[in-house]
Amino acid sequence: MSEHPEPTPPREVKQRSELEVRWRQTRNPPQPVVRAVVANVVVATVGGVILLLIDWLADHGELPEFFASVGPTAIYVAVVIISGTVFTYLWVELPTGVPGEKRRSLWAGMLGLFAAIPITYLALVIVYQVLRPLLP
Repeated sequence: MSEHPEPTPPREVKQRSELEVRWRQTRNPPQPVVRAVVANVVVATVGGVILLLIDWLADHGELPEFFASVGPTAIYVAVVIISGTVFTYLWVELPTGVPGEKRRSLWAGMLGLFAAIPITYLALVIVYQVLRPLLP
């Protein structure tokens, strides 16, 4: 007669609260999300510095009237959103399980688009509401 080991009793699984789940996700973000945010922040920062310089020069009369209107801001928004989407598409790869094989998806571009919109908004707030009043 063979003896079978006793089955282990089921463990109690503690349910995490919604706050604990979100905190854990914040501490350990997925790499594609980090890459999308970094790509968009870099583009928004470089573009924001250029936009701030253009706005400052336009206010001092060094640039034509077009630069004193909404034109540079609209161009900035379009450039940040499009380039953030493209850079994220190029940088974020899907895991394939095969070493050395790279696969891209339009979802990576969508991730870049969805990351670019709030980053663009925050960059515009920082440029126009925080940094611009500090300049003479």
